[in-house]
Amino acid sequence: MSYTALYRKFRPNVFAGIVGQEHIVKTLKNQMKTGHVSHAYLFCGTRGTGKTSTAKIFARAINCLHPTEDGEPCNTCQVCQDILAGRSVNVIEIDAASNNGVENIREIREEVQYAPTEGIYKVYIIDEVHMLSNSAFNALLKTLEEPPAHVIFILATTDPQKVPATILSRCQRFDFRRISTEDITHTLLQYLQEEGYRAEDDAVQYVAQLADGSLRDSLSILDQCIAFYSNEEITLSKVQDIMGAVDQSVFFDMTDALAHRDAQHAMMLIEQIITNGRDIKQFLTELLSHLRNLLVAATVADAGKILDLSAENALRLQTQANTISAAELSCLIRAFSALQQEMRYAANARLLLEVEVLRLCSEWTGSDVETLVARLSELERKVAEGVQVTVTTTAQSQTTEAPPKPKKKKKQPIIPEDYKKLQSQWQTICAQTDNVILRSELQQVEIGFRDDTILLICAYGALSDMLEKHTERIQLLLENAIGKEVTFQIIDKAAYLQSGENALLTEEDEEAEEPMDPEMESLLKGYFPEADVEP
Repeated sequence: MSYTALYRKFRPNVFAGIVGQEHIVKTLKNQMKTGHVSHAYLFCGTRGTGKTSTAKIFARAINCLHPTEDGEPCNTCQVCQDILAGRSVNVIEIDAASNNGVENIREIREEVQYAPTEGIYKVYIIDEVHMLSNSAFNALLKTLEEPPAHVIFILATTDPQKVPATILSRCQRFDFRRISTEDITHTLLQYLQEEGYRAEDDAVQYVAQLADGSLRDSLSILDQCIAFYSNEEITLSKVQDIMGAVDQSVFFDMTDALAHRDAQHAMMLIEQIITNGRDIKQFLTELLSHLRNLLVAATVADAGKILDLSAENALRLQTQANTISAAELSCLIRAFSALQQEMRYAANARLLLEVEVLRLCSEWTGSDVETLVARLSELERKVAEGVQVTVTTTAQSQTTEAPPKPKKKKKQPIIPEDYKKLQSQWQTICAQTDNVILRSELQQVEIGFRDDTILLICAYGALSDMLEKHTERIQLLLENAIGKEVTFQIIDKAAYLQSGENALLTEEDEEAEEPMDPEMESLLKGYFPEADVEP
């Protein structure tokens, strides 16, 4: 006799077997009891949460000849038996992934006109309904809006965002929640007991964590472990061998190594992972999960209600969370998340992991706010731990004889001819930069002067902000053009005009008793040769 996979063997046949979806089961039962059954339902949720199983149970319950008082199908009458065997013509299952054309929906529109041969309702279960084409959705729309009284549509999808709003508005939507690790663990232990297999509680809980809220995924992993270790007790280490995972202690050790910048210990841990034949990408996924748990434990008062961990691991996690700051954890999570994206297309995952770990074990050089906060938090943590930190204080600088400061070279004065050259040849000077974006921005700038400062007058404020990012390049460009050290300022044109700096002389200059500075007078005559300059 052929073997039946666990997820097929233990597919629930009654509402009581649906795990973690009590809010949906209760609603459907109440509708059947009161006779307020809708004509269309939309079941949404991630994989393995019970959408299709609930749809099949509901289809049997509303057609059952002898339903229980609690609203469960009897599964013994002829109608239930036919539906369970898949030979009933009143319950039609359609896979929209492979039947997504408008022709398939037209067939449904023709069939719904005929009353069911047995039972009360004709039920159409359309799985992965978001895979239907736009024309198919349009063909389904009218039938879904006003179907015959004997027809019920149950649409199931893992991606409700792709379902048109016109379809959503005509259905009662039920969102299936991710099943908790505790519920999956309890269910798996019951199945193992029924099958006569032996397994450690920690191993079953680890399988439930790997499933990430999907009961079907957990049964598939458990099925694989049973097949590999036939007639043996399933332990945590055996499950980790099957999945290519590592022991939880490695994540604690790696986090400690990163917190204390111990590159040697971190590299030894990576070598140990490779030697044991573990998967690098799986290790990185679980390390990110561990860092996330640490961040929750470090910031949330009662983290036990959020984290699905055993009492022993929860205590160890809380202990480690007290030794590293939340800012440091945020930086580590951001770094490893970016690394996880890079590994998708990398041929050598180990190399990328080692480079990133070595970088994180060295001094952080990032200048963004998050990195600076992390560095400050690390310094505070080391001081609290009693680690001696060398800081140069003002007192130390006073006791040490300061080296003589080098004499600054006197700048050569900028003469009016330099201004003329800069203004007349500005477009040519802009073309000398190899940065296309900077060149385009500089070509929109006007040249002005104030004392010995060159003014880059920008037509609008945003241009000023963009040029501020290239001050070093602009400085080099101006000095190469004039052949002297220059001082420049980036200014908005509106502010320049408002300040009155574009005027030849201000009223204060006219009323001043002292004669004009000779250098300024020479400058004005050179820049404005046709202007009359009064002393």
